[in-house]
Amino acid sequence: MEQIFRAGLFDGEVVIITGGGTGIGRVLAHELGGLGAKIAIAGRRPEPLEDTKAALEAAGIEVLARPCDIRKTEDVQAFVAAVLERFGKITVLVNNAGGQFPSPAEHVAPKGFEAVVRNNLLGTWTMTHAVATAAMIPAKRGRIVNITAQVERGFPGMVHTGAARAGVQNLTKTLAVEWACHGIRVNCVAPGVIKTSGTAQYPEEFLEAARQAIPLKRLGGEEEVSHLIVYLCSRIADYVTGQTFLIDGGQSLWSSAWQIPDDVPQSPPYPVD
Repeated sequence: MEQIFRAGLFDGEVVIITGGGTGIGRVLAHELGGLGAKIAIAGRRPEPLEDTKAALEAAGIEVLARPCDIRKTEDVQAFVAAVLERFGKITVLVNNAGGQFPSPAEHVAPKGFEAVVRNNLLGTWTMTHAVATAAMIPAKRGRIVNITAQVERGFPGMVHTGAARAGVQNLTKTLAVEWACHGIRVNCVAPGVIKTSGTAQYPEEFLEAARQAIPLKRLGGEEEVSHLIVYLCSRIADYVTGQTFLIDGGQSLWSSAWQIPDDVPQSPPYPVD
């Protein structure tokens, strides 16, 4: 990975990354750890966490890896306590964990909608509240970066996560104001379609339609997203809070990958006397 930040930028920092065993979280753990941070990664599956932990330790990075389901308050509280016991503080939180599945809205069952909202919105809040109250507010210092999605014009084909991610973006604005007095900065990074292990589950035609709707005509890379997150986690961004940063190749400015057929039903003409 190309290094664009100075060595030692995160010396003395302790960073939690949820969803840190795979995808953007794994890349971010390597980049922040390489810049001097101590890393704590959480995720539901232990195998990716252990693989990532081994890779980080091989690179000389101090790391704690522990399974944690962010939908469960007791898991989150136990994880935060373990990080504080190991490192003594938490200065940065990256809420990267999440999950969804592509589907037309009419095919999303209530339980499926609820599951995605519990993960992407409620899980983000649970982890944020636990870290802030246990570590950041007492220390009068902290940086929180929430990874959401490009939902500026809704999210056709992903109604569940669109609603949840929009909620996180509003949560970010609210906490940026409320917690400014505690020295806590809160921002969002909203990726467009990024080529990761997570997008491998999506149909090829879905990804191709997305690529065609992106002015730069390609999917984003994990490293590109990681660089932006690192900036917001650093003291370089100390005057930035409450913002959502899109990294989507211009997709939000142009068109949509969701195709609308020509035969849209029309209302009958309004009667005129």
